[in-house]
Amino acid sequence: MKPRIAIPVPHSGKPDYAQRSLPQYVRALEQAGGEPVVIQLHEEPEEIAKKITGCQAVLLPGSAADIDPQKYGAEKHPKTEAADPKRDTADELLLQDAYNLRKPVLGICYGMQMLNVYNSGTLIQHVPEHVPESSVNHAAGRSVPQAHKVQVDPFSRLAGLLVSQEETGIGPLELTVNSSHHQAADVVGDGLRVVARCPEDGIIEAVEGVSPDHWVIAVQWHPERSCDDDPHSQAIFRALVEAARNYSPADARG
Repeated sequence: MKPRIAIPVPHSGKPDYAQRSLPQYVRALEQAGGEPVVIQLHEEPEEIAKKITGCQAVLLPGSAADIDPQKYGAEKHPKTEAADPKRDTADELLLQDAYNLRKPVLGICYGMQMLNVYNSGTLIQHVPEHVPESSVNHAAGRSVPQAHKVQVDPFSRLAGLLVSQEETGIGPLELTVNSSHHQAADVVGDGLRVVARCPEDGIIEAVEGVSPDHWVIAVQWHPERSCDDDPHSQAIFRALVEAARNYSPADARG
């Protein structure tokens, strides 16, 4: 039986965005051998809880919203987009279930930011003002397939799933990625560690959980957009599906 992976609809108030982006995540999961379970954002928390009970992992996708800065104790920046409370509620329910029961978690773009804030981390609200001297356009992925490079810690779980047996080297693994964001992790949340950065300006591009018995990875880029022809993107979704396949309720702490 295929492992079931919960994924919330990306945005509750922008149906065009949601209808355009959700199929990319669904396709990536299906290609990797998983069964996506779409969480509708209008559902009551009790309904969402029932759905995720039968899921073995969680995928938090990107969004056109920004997280309410009040959640991490900051004033709202003029460039910060409106929050999506329904999406946030769904994400928080999914993360609570995943952390309580040690279910695998993959966060992508907004999903990485939500994971960080959920774990008491903070965000850079507008990257271009945070690193004005940078020549990197982190939002370029809206118009080009490859936006910029990222360097991955070679000793991370993320590097382990990205590097094939044929690849060698002891330095950071460098990837060229699709990237569409103007916010990023700042102070990293409890139980997370930085495992990738943009080499040109130091912006955090990936984090992962520090607990060896809980599979938690989040990336700031968009592997779902390139999973048809990029082996590294495919590897991320395969790893999530494999972690879900190996998940057992016995993994949860008593």
